[in-house]
Amino acid sequence: MKFRLKRLLNKQRKRIIPRVHIKINNGQFEVMGMGAWHSYWRDPYHLLLTIPWIGFLILICIFYVAINTIFALAYLLGGDCIANAQPGSFLDAFFFSVQTLASIGYGAMYPKTTYANVIVTIEAIIGLMGIALMTGLGFARFARPTARVMFSNVAVITEHEGMPTLMFRTANQRRNMILEAQMRVYLMRDEVTAEGESMRRIYDLPLIRYQTPNFSLSWSVMHTIDESSPLYGMTPELLIKTHSSLIVSLSGIDETVSQVVHARHSYIAKDILWNSRFVDIIHHTPDGHRYFDYNHFHDVLPLEN
Repeated sequence: MKFRLKRLLNKQRKRIIPRVHIKINNGQFEVMGMGAWHSYWRDPYHLLLTIPWIGFLILICIFYVAINTIFALAYLLGGDCIANAQPGSFLDAFFFSVQTLASIGYGAMYPKTTYANVIVTIEAIIGLMGIALMTGLGFARFARPTARVMFSNVAVITEHEGMPTLMFRTANQRRNMILEAQMRVYLMRDEVTAEGESMRRIYDLPLIRYQTPNFSLSWSVMHTIDESSPLYGMTPELLIKTHSSLIVSLSGIDETVSQVVHARHSYIAKDILWNSRFVDIIHHTPDGHRYFDYNHFHDVLPLEN
């Protein structure tokens, strides 16, 4: 009995925990591996809300064609059960299913047997449920608050106020404001504890300014590397060796919809440039006005020794 229970637990463990790989891309976790898509399909609601619009529309089309194909085959199983349809014609049965599912009802083709009426009743119920489901999913996707925030392609470590400072910049790509915007930056790196155990540790990076009352144009985010900083004493080689990465999280209230929006980004070790500075994007016109030149938003220059 004990041996059988152990075998059962081993089977359950193998089935529940697939072998996957996790990759961080722009602050988002991408799950890859044999069991990845299996896990996504176990939560179809989340999948339909998060996939791109083109994928959402493709899935709807596939589902629509599939369900009409199933009902067309069901009508064909009933023999000559649709009036004015060619007996045995899959296309006639398919388009009759389309008319029934969408509650169109042209009247040219109609059920003429009890079997066909039963199938029509079932399809009408599924059609009503399907329309309600697709409408709800479409509204949920449109109503979900999103932020269009651009982050610089790289982060730099440069001198600021006489101190080495980690710096990157971000910009609001919409013509509105993100109110009470807050920025959080985390350092993730591999470490070995005193007991010899390997672990992935997360550190908070204090910022010179972590919030702003209104984020409308550009924001230069800075962290001073002093003795209390987790980056103190780090080198480019050490960042790569410890698989270090920066996780950036921005949140605030979109003034247009009055809802909280979020944006995330990540920088790996090779995205952090040492002894460099960003190209200035704020310029002045001859009449004294200022303007932002976002053409050089991602550009950096090496520091002169």
